[in-house]
Amino acid sequence: MKKAMLLALTAFMLAVAPSAKAQWVVTDPANLASGIINSANEIVQTSNTVSNVVKNFNEVKKVYEQGKEYYDKLKAVSNLVKDARKVQQTVLLVGDVSEMYVKNFGKMMNDPNFSPQELSAIANGYSTLLNESTELLKELKQIVTNTGLSLNDKERMDVIDKVYNEVKEYHNLVRYYTNKNISVSILRAKKKNDSKRVLELYGTAEQKYW
Repeated sequence: MKKAMLLALTAFMLAVAPSAKAQWVVTDPANLASGIINSANEIVQTSNTVSNVVKNFNEVKKVYEQGKEYYDKLKAVSNLVKDARKVQQTVLLVGDVSEMYVKNFGKMMNDPNFSPQELSAIANGYSTLLNESTELLKELKQIVTNTGLSLNDKERMDVIDKVYNEVKEYHNLVRYYTNKNISVSILRAKKKNDSKRVLELYGTAEQKYW
């Protein structure tokens, strides 16, 4: 029974939704997960197709805000068995990467210590890390294909754990990437005796998301 429930819930959560704007209910993890995945993919596509940094970020932010409803709702879903919850956590990590990208890069856009060229490079870095994270989710989808159906419980959980751990590593890398970029701004601000403004922009140690 547990095997059947795990397979059903995993397939349920990773089913592809027709649109990120589709109607959903709180007890529909599949639609919520798909909304996050679709949103992350759209953010990557937007980052790679819009050349102007400001216009790029405005489009990325728009996509993120549309998908944030799914992110918040999926966080609230609690009636899942342990194995399916690991899948939920993996998808949420990708949503969290999107959030770190949008929230922190939005502040960097208002940071005079970064040049337009540097901002473009930073945005490309975020996009690359987000893309790598979403690509890993394809491995989860494989466990509910015809090939994946032949996996036993241990093999299936090994795939889930592997993808979760790799996405977690990318999540930590995005946090590290954010910290390093902000530290560059702080060092430049210190040279100009302008540290206070930078710290106010990114927040105190208690307030900062990064």
